[in-house]
Amino acid sequence: MDLQRRRHHNHNPASPAASRDGHLNKPSSGAVVANASHRSPSPAPKASDALPLPLYLTNAIFFTLFFSVAYYLLHRWRDKIRNSTPLHVVTLSEIAAIVSLIASFIYLLGFFGIDFVQSFIARASHDVWDLEDDAAAAAVAEAADAAAAESRSHHHCHRRDFVIEQPIPKVVVDPEPLVSSLSSEEDEKIVESVLDGTTPSYSLESKLGDCRRAAGIRRESLQRMTRRSLQGLPLDGFDYDSILGQCCEMPVGYVQIPVGVAGPLLLDGFEYTVPMATTEGCLVASTNRGCKAIYASGGATSIVLRDGMTRAPVVRFATAKRASELKFFLEDPLNFDTLAVVFNRSSRFARLQTIRCSVAGKNLYLRFCCSTGDAMGMNMVSKGVQNVLDFLQNDFPDMDVIGISGNYCSDKKPAAVNWIEGRGKSVVCEAIIKEEVVKKVLKTSVAALVELNMLKNLAGSAIAGVLGGYNAHASNIVSAVFIATGQDPAQNVESSHCITMMEAVNDGRDLHISVSMPSIEVGTVGGGTQLASQSACLNLLGLKGASKESPGSNSRLLATIVAGSVLAGELSLMSAIAAGQLVNSHLKYNRSSKDITKVVSS
Repeated sequence: MDLQRRRHHNHNPASPAASRDGHLNKPSSGAVVANASHRSPSPAPKASDALPLPLYLTNAIFFTLFFSVAYYLLHRWRDKIRNSTPLHVVTLSEIAAIVSLIASFIYLLGFFGIDFVQSFIARASHDVWDLEDDAAAAAVAEAADAAAAESRSHHHCHRRDFVIEQPIPKVVVDPEPLVSSLSSEEDEKIVESVLDGTTPSYSLESKLGDCRRAAGIRRESLQRMTRRSLQGLPLDGFDYDSILGQCCEMPVGYVQIPVGVAGPLLLDGFEYTVPMATTEGCLVASTNRGCKAIYASGGATSIVLRDGMTRAPVVRFATAKRASELKFFLEDPLNFDTLAVVFNRSSRFARLQTIRCSVAGKNLYLRFCCSTGDAMGMNMVSKGVQNVLDFLQNDFPDMDVIGISGNYCSDKKPAAVNWIEGRGKSVVCEAIIKEEVVKKVLKTSVAALVELNMLKNLAGSAIAGVLGGYNAHASNIVSAVFIATGQDPAQNVESSHCITMMEAVNDGRDLHISVSMPSIEVGTVGGGTQLASQSACLNLLGLKGASKESPGSNSRLLATIVAGSVLAGELSLMSAIAAGQLVNSHLKYNRSSKDITKVVSS
């Protein structure tokens, strides 16, 4: 009978949920959510629903009424004051106006206060429901504990016909398992010491004396700390000793970037196969097509206009007059030889070329420019500048050196000073593309290329207000060659300054194209050029290391190859745009339908 009563009670939709001892309880939160999911939620009633007209129309009426009546009353009271009429003497129209003013004011006060009242009531109701939900959850937990205890003591009882629904806890699961790279218990202890802060992560190389082992322990510590897997990031197969104190601190692996080749690029009578590291589809293929067009037309020619790396410290004096005195001293040709001797002590390759100064109040910015051999030369020029500053301190003891770099250099930033004065290698590269090559290889016409270059690279860039960006995509090629050959990728910013010019020549039949790049910052020694992969790419170009016969010639040749590759890239991309091929090419080569996850897992 008791079981039948319970079944009848449960099947009765009007009856509340019953507990085992017969007391009435509020439905559990899980049940409420389950039932609520089958009903469309009804919006909460608003006070504005009681208005006979739409809210926006009612607001407009009362706003207009309030300001109109207020203006009318003020105008009437001004006339009474001028005519010496008592203010308490009012007409019927004035009484109606006062009543309208009070009514509209009450409405507006209620309108602006209604949101506050409703939000206060909603907040209070939410607090009440939170308390009820907490109480319901506690009751559900207590009932569940009691049911479990009874089930254990009366395992021979019949199966219960009611189910207590509870909220399902949200479990955060890492999408990939954490794969450990440790090989011994000693490494496990070191990982624990890193996690508890006993051993600093940055000191693993010096303490262990094994860079590969340090990278593995740091990687495992990082995985446990973040609970995120680094399974797809390679660890083995890299020489971590080669980057110690040189390229990258606290390594946990290395990133793989595919390297393609474009060419042969026929430049100044020599052929070069250009390595390009990129993840962008069509880039290598497009540059390769440009190389083909240049080759078929007899090749390109390049000229290095300037070669000098810059560094510009900022110093401060007590007065602008004193700062100007140092400016005149540094720019005096009679003092240059002495300063050059002091500067050149920093390296056997550093040679001071110029010093240009700019005054800003009592602050002076000194832009030193020097040749740096086959190195990119940032550290070299910084050492020379420090030598000169120490020397100047004797004659200008009141000089306060604020910073070794004052951004007048200017490094890793688009700056007009680099665009005008140059930084690193200033190169211009040109080629004449024959009419038949433009038609057969590039699939366009000379006239279309000239017009597109004028409207896109010149006029369009001018409208955009660019600085050094009068080109189609020079940065694409510069970045790809920089990464492949171990250059500083951040210096792509100023190294990509380029103006692309196109002109019809030979009675309009052929195309003359050129790129002028005033600040290509490259080197063939130092930094990332010494890593195995990057060194191999430089070796492909025949530019590995420093030139013994003519110091600096390798880095200058690399700069011309960068400019020649940009010339090929500009020629191909502009042709694709002129011929309407750009979108179709990217859809074909840059939109893979392959399931990459399956490739990685296999």
